[in-house]
Amino acid sequence: MPLITEWKHCPRCGAGVAPEGGRVVCPSCGFTAYAHSQPTACALVVDGGRVLLARRAREPERGKWDLPGGFLEEGEHPLDALRRELREESGLEVEPLDFVGVWMDRYGEGEAAPATLNLYWTARALAGEPRPADDVSELRWFARDRFPAREDLAFHIADVLEAWRGRV
Repeated sequence: MPLITEWKHCPRCGAGVAPEGGRVVCPSCGFTAYAHSQPTACALVVDGGRVLLARRAREPERGKWDLPGGFLEEGEHPLDALRRELREESGLEVEPLDFVGVWMDRYGEGEAAPATLNLYWTARALAGEPRPADDVSELRWFARDRFPAREDLAFHIADVLEAWRGRV
């Protein structure tokens, strides 16, 4: 569904609408929708001092290193989303461990790109061998002192890795 700032018609009754102040209210039927950040759940899969990074196979940030994870489905608990996304992208069954933090971002360039609310946990692999799948072209373990350069990392991942490094 497009950002509500682009809505021209009510999705319920079809009447013309004019989004204002981060929400849209239909003057005909009263339907109200609010703009919101899209939540994600991602993992720093750790093995000793190493972290598993995933190379993005698609835009935005195609070819850059990212942490495996993705968007929550409606009504899905973030830890269930983390487990599902890790299974889909890496083939790993993981156990979430410690909460690392929250980072805000945009999924793409410019103000029209959807805002994201990104939740990060450490996790350990319980089963499986890392194999790239879904929207990942490569998986690789990196030592905590050998991460790719900031410009080779997608989104805000350099900040997440730095926060994790500061904790261990």
